[in-house]
Amino acid sequence: MKKMILTLAVALSTLCSFAREVEVNSRVLNAFKSEFNSAKEVSWTAGSNYYKVAFVYNEQHVSAFYSKDGELLAMTRYISSLDLPMSLQTSLKKNYSDHWISDLFEVSNNEGTAYYITVEDADSKIVLKSDGTSGWEVFQKTTKA
Repeated sequence: MKKMILTLAVALSTLCSFAREVEVNSRVLNAFKSEFNSAKEVSWTAGSNYYKVAFVYNEQHVSAFYSKDGELLAMTRYISSLDLPMSLQTSLKKNYSDHWISDLFEVSNNEGTAYYITVEDADSKIVLKSDGTSGWEVFQKTTKA
């Protein structure tokens, strides 16, 4: 389940979605309102077995993923490289100093927090993953055409 949520979060961060009305069931709406009652700019999308809600909370752009039963599965938010744990910043600078960062977000769920960062150079695009304590591992690598 954890791998599915993380893969889902990575896939959704790289895709654009078109705005449309989504009917959200009352369990999910109540769960969202009880956790994020001061959320602004709320936008819902639906998958086959989950809901995604994108919103602004405490001046940050956040996304939350809920099961159809209203269980919070995971949350994501875009962050700055300066918000990474110091060990991850150091490792990034040491191993990828010749790359630029094109995407960085944090995924939180019941099992903890993970980070996904996309670094690029002229020839490749690499998505790195970290659980915050053990450094970076290559999650996905593509060659540019």
